[in-house]
Amino acid sequence: MIGLLQTTLPFPRLDVAIGVAENPGDVAVTLQILLVLTVLTLAPAILILMTSFTRTVIVLSFIRNALGTNQVPPNQVLIGLALFLTFFIMAPSFSTVYTDAVLPYINGELAAEEALNIGLAPIRDFMFKQTREKDLEMFISMRGSERPESPDDVDTLTLIPAFVISELKTAFQLGFVIFIPFLVIDMIVASTLMAMGMMMLPPVMISLPFKILLFVLVDGWHLVVRSLLVSFS
Repeated sequence: MIGLLQTTLPFPRLDVAIGVAENPGDVAVTLQILLVLTVLTLAPAILILMTSFTRTVIVLSFIRNALGTNQVPPNQVLIGLALFLTFFIMAPSFSTVYTDAVLPYINGELAAEEALNIGLAPIRDFMFKQTREKDLEMFISMRGSERPESPDDVDTLTLIPAFVISELKTAFQLGFVIFIPFLVIDMIVASTLMAMGMMMLPPVMISLPFKILLFVLVDGWHLVVRSLLVSFS
């Protein structure tokens, strides 16, 4: 029986070796593989810092902090929701990248460098729309560069940190608006407990169900997600 299995079920073998390239094409293929591995390594950073993910996940985290719930919703749910909202918001840009850059490159119609430049264009357009001019000017002046005449003159390494700074400010502005109604509830509950002489009773424990009730009655998740989507339009 063992002999039959050995003859009918071949086991795969993986060989990893380093040898001398016989022609320039072998070197080019090796460099392409290294480039792909590098891009895959940087993919999480690209997803976080060059898309709508940063603003989305920060605003969702502000909701949990404003409600006063420690781990509800859990981090996995917040990150998963932020990830799918990012895909929804970035769908037009990703579709353009796939149509104009990825498919032509796979079909051999574009070189790697040309495909990269074409694929970056929709992402750069998205970042420019969300980046404040003040932040962009700061990074351009810190590099000692001249004032660009058009968005094409701004390199991507300067655009990315300016975009991130702008996203952080917008996310904190939305978070401030989210905190206000819950802060009012905390103040009312704390004042009521002090007036009743209940000094030892934690106000957070009493205000938590009222904040959850308010959030449910106003359909908070719908309002917050809608505000996030509108902020990117």
